[in-house]
Amino acid sequence: MERKERLDLLRKVLAGDDISAMIIPSTDPHFGEYIPDHYKVLEWLSGFTGEAATLVVTQKEAALWVDSRFFIQAAAQLEGSGIEMMKLKVEGTPSVADWLKARLEADDIVAMDEDLFPYSEYMEMMDSLAPLSPALIEDPFDKVWKDRPTLQFNPVRYVDETVSGESVSSKHGRLVEKLRGPVPFAYVVTALDEVAWLCNIRGTDIEYNPLALSYAVVTEECITLFLRQEMLEHEAAAALHRQGVILKDYEEFGRFLKALPKTCVRIFSSGKITAKYFFAAMDNVHQRSPFSPYVPDPVPGGTLAMMKAVKNAVELEGFRKAFIEDAKAMAKVIDWIKANVGSGITEYDVAVKLIECRSECPDYLGESFPAIVAFGANAAMPHYMPSEQGSAVIRPEGFLLIDTGAQYTYGTTDTTRTVPLGPLTQRQKDDYTAVLKGMIDLSMAVFRKGMRGCLLDILARGPVMKAGRMYLHGTSHGIGHNLCVHEGPQSIRMEENRVPLVEGMVMSNEPAAYIEGEYGIRHENVITVVQHEGHEYGDFYRFETLTALPIDLSPVNFDMLDSAERSWIEGFNARCGVIAQ
Repeated sequence: MERKERLDLLRKVLAGDDISAMIIPSTDPHFGEYIPDHYKVLEWLSGFTGEAATLVVTQKEAALWVDSRFFIQAAAQLEGSGIEMMKLKVEGTPSVADWLKARLEADDIVAMDEDLFPYSEYMEMMDSLAPLSPALIEDPFDKVWKDRPTLQFNPVRYVDETVSGESVSSKHGRLVEKLRGPVPFAYVVTALDEVAWLCNIRGTDIEYNPLALSYAVVTEECITLFLRQEMLEHEAAAALHRQGVILKDYEEFGRFLKALPKTCVRIFSSGKITAKYFFAAMDNVHQRSPFSPYVPDPVPGGTLAMMKAVKNAVELEGFRKAFIEDAKAMAKVIDWIKANVGSGITEYDVAVKLIECRSECPDYLGESFPAIVAFGANAAMPHYMPSEQGSAVIRPEGFLLIDTGAQYTYGTTDTTRTVPLGPLTQRQKDDYTAVLKGMIDLSMAVFRKGMRGCLLDILARGPVMKAGRMYLHGTSHGIGHNLCVHEGPQSIRMEENRVPLVEGMVMSNEPAAYIEGEYGIRHENVITVVQHEGHEYGDFYRFETLTALPIDLSPVNFDMLDSAERSWIEGFNARCGVIAQ
């Protein structure tokens, strides 16, 4: 079935309910980066395969909003679909609300799936769409997507304290101490990685993320965990029972929220709970309660998310071990590429080779995201992913960008290397050096306790901008411990993020330069926040680099690096060499 036919089928269903338009995000009820096939409705309708987008369909038109990571990809994938691409954060691009108000009449109904919109976004749409009439509806896609995949539930394992570094009961106790107040509380957890971390469980329900479809509700007395109980390995069920966790089925979550007692305050982030479940949680409250029945999560980014982001000593040691194993595999792959370049190998062949070499480690569980292997101009697309058919043949010229990561039982990795394969222009060498300079400068940062990532972003982005280049994505994202390769709540980017950087956080460091139609360069190491000793003005932090794969210095214009930067990169490569032995 062609995309235009699919859109027309949806329009017909919507018209039957007098709906003029529908907003469709690329999410699921847990709002993760990677979602089950069952919820890939936006991809099925539009053909766009990127992780983040919003599709809007009216009775006559359709448009897709994407950020800078996906401009080139979306332009190619939307060709011939009749769907217009909208570039987020580009001057002249209308918001979803403005685009709809320019096309619809007052009081026209704009539908939103109650399972796919966080409550906060729904409330924002209520304001921004006026005088249109936003309406929450039940999932309409079963009516148009006849061979829609069903939700898959796979076995769930328990992570021992020798790997996690902390018991479930200890995490529960720490969380309760942070949330305890004058009245009983129910803390609602909907993010899969937060449930997994809190309960020390891992699964395979989500591609690339070792997660199980699940929810949790935390009270002072216990954790109630919602998942397919029959999928729990016997040892996992026994361990959870020993930790005092109460097990209920995944489908019971909504009914449980509706039955929460009137005497407790509901605590959750309005950006992490669906509109459907928000209203369920508020179903049984006193209309004239002496206390507010709902309290937003008191910690910026989320109490549990912040706890998860600060890694303990056992988790950090697991990361170090994971990066050593991953460096061994990546070094083999890079050597193989250089030995075979010009023989017809493709970008896709490299992605397959990465899996092959990593699989030699018995602790390898799979990739942490689909490998970005991009030759030449393809690297100008930050999230380009090669396919088996149509991926580029790698030639002995220019750059090959490899951004890849893996899941190991004791940690998650994410590394980018830009590999020179042949003659380079002076501009290519200078761009390579400018990006490297930005990565080094951030690596060497010393900063005061309490500082936020946006205050450090210029260290990485500044040298790139000074060289006349620019990248629009963030410089740094958090990384989970055998969890999601992209996690919050911390970040280093241009935009404000109220979350301070804290000792124990693990993050990427990945400045870049993209020259559309020519090449792309990105260097990425993973860093962790550690104490900087001996500062007379109070508590200061610095970064320790966890990545163990050296950076090719053959393209570097050393005249662009100062003595401290030269010393850092030479020392880093020397340490990588020692670790590899």
